[in-house]
Amino acid sequence: MKRPPTEARAAAVLADLRWAAVRARDRDATFFYSVSTTGVYCRPSCAARPARPEHVAFHDTTAAAERAGFRACKRCRPDEPPADARRAAVVAALCRLLESSDEMPSLEALAAHVGLSPFHVHRMFKAATGVTPRAYAAAHRAERVRRELEGDGSITEAIYGAGYNSSARFYAESTARLGMTPSEYRSGAAALPIRFAVGACSLGSCLVAATTRGVCAILLGDDPEALIHDLERRFGGAALQGGDAEFDALVGRVLALVERPGAAAELPLDIRGTAFQQRVWAALTKIPAGTTISYTALAASLGAPRSARVVAQACAANALAVAIPCHRVVRTDGGLSGYRWGLERKRALLDREASG
Repeated sequence: MKRPPTEARAAAVLADLRWAAVRARDRDATFFYSVSTTGVYCRPSCAARPARPEHVAFHDTTAAAERAGFRACKRCRPDEPPADARRAAVVAALCRLLESSDEMPSLEALAAHVGLSPFHVHRMFKAATGVTPRAYAAAHRAERVRRELEGDGSITEAIYGAGYNSSARFYAESTARLGMTPSEYRSGAAALPIRFAVGACSLGSCLVAATTRGVCAILLGDDPEALIHDLERRFGGAALQGGDAEFDALVGRVLALVERPGAAAELPLDIRGTAFQQRVWAALTKIPAGTTISYTALAASLGAPRSARVVAQACAANALAVAIPCHRVVRTDGGLSGYRWGLERKRALLDREASG
């Protein structure tokens, strides 16, 4: 017996792979579907209540759907760029405004600039970039400070060139961001003394370096000379010095931490990085010894669920092995990846923590 037209149509839609994409609300699908009972067409990812299959038709383009007599859904707006693209455009506009402003715009001003609420702007910006608008502006200003100091003008000219109208504020912020005074930065950190030593441990060679503020590098590897070259690249022009008895004691504490990475260690640290990197590194220190977290979960805990890749990059930029335990971050499936000092060392550190 021949099936009624509605049943035949429903069967044809159910057999179409595109129906599965509609049911799954696939955000990556590139077609559109229309619903005869409502007269609208939608993206497969539309959050509207699913239509019955006998009322659905598929279209390759928005133009095809409109030629068939359907209008765009007001919920998923298929005739406009995708939601991710719209959000990216908004965040890009906010970034340009922050970068071009000499003074930090208020959250209300940022919201008015893109026509959204302050709450929505703050949440969207942090989800996309991993930092708040204020932290982004501070990091950009720090970069302006670096560029101005690398020029030929005086430090006073650098103050105004970076957008500061107060020398006191310039020195307070620039020292915090650069990790040294502006004059030290301009001279390539030539005035910055760094003590260092390379010791042997069960994971190979371990270089420990410290400024007057605290330990600035704990590097692991097989070749002591390569570790020294790495330190020189990180602190070009610094006055590298050998240690003394007090520094040797600090090195001993670091080596003990490498051997027992799960032990509590109160080391003075001189941490240098971008605003987002420092947020990631601070979160790493809160992961309990003997446990792991995925890059995705770590990004979500920072309020930036779409920033897993940037979180992984921040982990890779960590120069304080074990003290900032980036070895406790793993893939979503629990597998090991992304340890700058080698997966075998990462596995060894996790095994030591697991065994107590």
